Amino acid sequence: MSELDLGATPDEEKDRNFVTALARGLDILRCFRPGETSLSNLDFSERTGLPKPTVSRLTHTLCHLGYLVQDRQGGAYRLGAGVLQLGFGVLAGMDIRDRASEVLRALRNGPNSYITAALGEAHRAEVVYVAVHRSRETVALTMHVGSRLPLFSSAMGRAILVGMTPNAREAAIACAVEDLGAQEAQLRKTIQKAQADHEERGFCTGYGLWREDVNAIAAPVHSLDEGRVFGLNVGGPSFHVKPEQLERDYAKPLGEAARFLGLAP
Repeated sequence: MSELDLGATPDEEKDRNFVTALARGLDILRCFRPGETSLSNLDFSERTGLPKPTVSRLTHTLCHLGYLVQDRQGGAYRLGAGVLQLGFGVLAGMDIRDRASEVLRALRNGPNSYITAALGEAHRAEVVYVAVHRSRETVALTMHVGSRLPLFSSAMGRAILVGMTPNAREAAIACAVEDLGAQEAQLRKTIQKAQADHEERGFCTGYGLWREDVNAIAAPVHSLDEGRVFGLNVGGPSFHVKPEQLERDYAKPLGEAARFLGLAP
């Protein structure tokens, strides 16, 4: 057994092409949460369930490759430039992100100056913002490229779930169960509710759903050239952005924008 042959779960053993060591290394990188700058080997071990000797080998390797940087004094780790290169490489390759800029600006520049418009893509049980135009007001949602939302409890996430293939939705459910300890039955009810809302209205709602002080609506965007699904949303602080205005003034432009972005370039 090689140094980084970490063992496989029963499901992974069925797939002989599955590289368990690579998966565990990515698990380490995913341990960082919003607002966290450094983690210890103990933190990684507790969050991944991996034994500390295994974590030590993984963090050593990730440091050697430039994906982690270790603090010489405290011994904690932070994300390295290698991770940023990967992230920006993905964003640079998103043609839809380039095309979304003017669309997001137009949505943001609607009648309510507190509106923020954004485009996001699912990753496991979360949504990652890939493009955003923040509101014209100083009181705004503090969202930026790379910000994350819950896939099952945000308007954008639910719009993405609606646009997914059945197989992709099943994979998302499995990730939510694994990552969040969510109940599968409740996740399926969430998907059914999102599908019903979209079928009836043409968009998914998130009124105090992700956060009590945020209202938003969202629509799925199908990238026909690559078969990917994005979520397009508009929203803002609930004390300035009301559900009735979102549905009256923004639902139609949102749907038109989603259809426009879904066209192959």
